[in-house]
Amino acid sequence: MTNAPHKLSHINDNSRAQMVDVAAKPITARTAIAEAFVHISPELASAISQNKIAKGNILDTARLAGIQAAKRTDELIPLCHSLPLDSVDVDLLLEENKVRITATARASARTGVEMEALTAASVAALTIYDMGKAIDRAMTISGIRLLKKTGGTRGDYSAS
Repeated sequence: MTNAPHKLSHINDNSRAQMVDVAAKPITARTAIAEAFVHISPELASAISQNKIAKGNILDTARLAGIQAAKRTDELIPLCHSLPLDSVDVDLLLEENKVRITATARASARTGVEMEALTAASVAALTIYDMGKAIDRAMTISGIRLLKKTGGTRGDYSAS
């Protein structure tokens, strides 16, 4: 058994970036779930819970921004394939001094939807920052990661 390094699929033999050719892959049902956290002040948490943000309902707006971002992932990530998304769900939960974002993307496609789920979670987090910065400029965004993915030839994945 060798310990040969894995070849990066987006780098060709000349070390140039390339879009992966997925034409020979079968179309399968694929799902990806990602999460992110926005750590906020007690003052902003109170304003969110009472829906007293001057720009409007922060959680509803962040949810819509995440969905919209997932649909445009191929425009943001240079080598990402355009995917016909079957669904995108973005859930936001106000916890003690943080907002937990969970984004789920589904598609029947030749390649996975991990980037769409991660983009949805990231943009939802950025939207919370944008809408809440008048109250809390010290917010931090953390923990952006893939929680789970299903479908495809490499099989399923669940974060530990």
